[in-house]
Amino acid sequence: MIWEPSREFIEQTNVWRFIERLGFSDREAFLRFSREEPERFWDEMMREMGVEWFEPYRQVVDASRGPEWAQWFLGGRINIAHNCLDRWAGTDRIACIWEAENGDRRTVTFAHLRSEANRVANGLGAMGLDAGDRVALCMPMVPEILSILYGCFKAGLTVVPIFAGFGAGAIATRLADSGARVLFTADHLERRGRKLPLADKMPLAEKMPRALERTIVVGSAPLFAEQPERGPTASLESEARAFILYTSGTTGRPKGTVHTHAGCLAQMGKEIWLGFDHRADDRFFWLSDIGWMMGPWTILGNHLFGGAIFMYDGAPDFPGPMRLWETIERHGITTLGISPTAIRMLSKQAGELPPMESLRLLGSTGEPWDEASWLWYFERVGRGRCPIINISGGTEIVGSFLFPLPIQALKPCTLGGPAPGMATEVVDENGTPVRGRKGYLVCTKPAPSMTRGIWNDPARYIETYWSRFPRMWYHGDWASVDEDGHWFLHGRADESMNVAGRMVGPAEVEEAMMQHAGVAEAAVIGVPDELRGEAIVGYVVAKPRAMVDPAGVCATVVEVLGPTFRPREVRVVAELPKTQSGKIVRRLMRQKYLGEELGDLSTVANPGALEGES
Repeated sequence: MIWEPSREFIEQTNVWRFIERLGFSDREAFLRFSREEPERFWDEMMREMGVEWFEPYRQVVDASRGPEWAQWFLGGRINIAHNCLDRWAGTDRIACIWEAENGDRRTVTFAHLRSEANRVANGLGAMGLDAGDRVALCMPMVPEILSILYGCFKAGLTVVPIFAGFGAGAIATRLADSGARVLFTADHLERRGRKLPLADKMPLAEKMPRALERTIVVGSAPLFAEQPERGPTASLESEARAFILYTSGTTGRPKGTVHTHAGCLAQMGKEIWLGFDHRADDRFFWLSDIGWMMGPWTILGNHLFGGAIFMYDGAPDFPGPMRLWETIERHGITTLGISPTAIRMLSKQAGELPPMESLRLLGSTGEPWDEASWLWYFERVGRGRCPIINISGGTEIVGSFLFPLPIQALKPCTLGGPAPGMATEVVDENGTPVRGRKGYLVCTKPAPSMTRGIWNDPARYIETYWSRFPRMWYHGDWASVDEDGHWFLHGRADESMNVAGRMVGPAEVEEAMMQHAGVAEAAVIGVPDELRGEAIVGYVVAKPRAMVDPAGVCATVVEVLGPTFRPREVRVVAELPKTQSGKIVRRLMRQKYLGEELGDLSTVANPGALEGES
């Protein structure tokens, strides 16, 4: 164990007070209750968070159509905008602190934000949009995102966030699939001191196959300035759509996951309150984009409690490698969330970090950790005093299946265990729970934030998530539970390799490769092998000024994992191809290696990384 919370620390947390209020004396009993009695847990959770209803719900969950189509908080009427905005607007609370790459800064209060959101709601209503219509935004990470989000929710509209780094084709695909009537964008993005065209990538409404009627380019002038700054917030059914969020699409065409007002509040709020131990004076910063699930998650999860978020628009290492750390110090950030890939990148070039004494908790998500990078984050950024709340779930549940609570001891890279209220399990190929070895990550009961299908494709929803194991949500990850009850992830199950009859996940081999002194990043794929069934091919990115010998990397893998998993080949490359959220696209690397047609590359943030492979 590398992190052991003190008794004083434990007793000051939200989750401990909640545990005691429910009459439990230990964490495991509380978690068992949350899994075995989900109706009572989620009812108590909504009360604990102070969620406000226009009309109270009469039934927590109805799973009569099966767990795949469960509905939650039936009879209740609610709105995200009321809970996350309106009820805090009569105070002097800060909703957002924003900084741009060029140094521009703004602070937005809840009171000001409500006025701007009302203008947006009134403006969209004047354009003829009705409750349930879709509104897309493809924007830089700027404060106007907040007024657009809440304005849409106030009017009962469904928000479709789209990653601003996508190419024109990927943007058009998502707009067409969602049927968005209005699109918000900006003239440009600013990255590393350069202005990158954004509005120019947006499809013209007249060239779209259906729906899109107007594109609004957000500039320095207030949105819908001619509209009144007062207006009602719609009373919506608990199952009313809030978002259509698209997955990265690395396993096929993009999937539009559908999320509700009540489901978003239940899951996002629970994770900020229990996992990240929200406090009134927090300044919460997750290095993210609005087009990735973590953007909306950060905003709504914190604003549910009237909390302040920090938003940054730009590269975290520009104009120098200390930019991110100096920003945290300058703004007194209390909670930092980041991906392992970003830490590996930043740790290569960081000097002596500022003390960042305001930090209280660290967060991470997106991919499995390697131990060296996790320890660097824990020891250099958190100074060994901040637990890393390493969460894992997905766009499909706008939240997490796994995360450690801040009251528990941690091992490097662990995800703790099942998140409260999530009946998560690790099973073998027959659906039987296993311990001490890798298995498939599943969820055996429904949860409020699970997608209500895939937009326009209900059959694909069942096939993707519910067909692998009867009545279990199959998430597609390898996971394991060790002898001390700590849970770990080992990459995607469909990316695992079977070498001479032995299964190994890419994360395990990649971590071994990174123990080579000259390797900064690594990725592996499995390719057909006549003798062993499948062979490992590795790709590595060298550290600055380091010379990496592929044979040396192979020798390191043999030393760490044994000769069975010696890579057949290791290639040194300038960069690894990744999605916008930092996930390595091994499927495309494998297709490139095998000479297969790559198809749609719209989800790849740096498609040029595939050009050098052959």
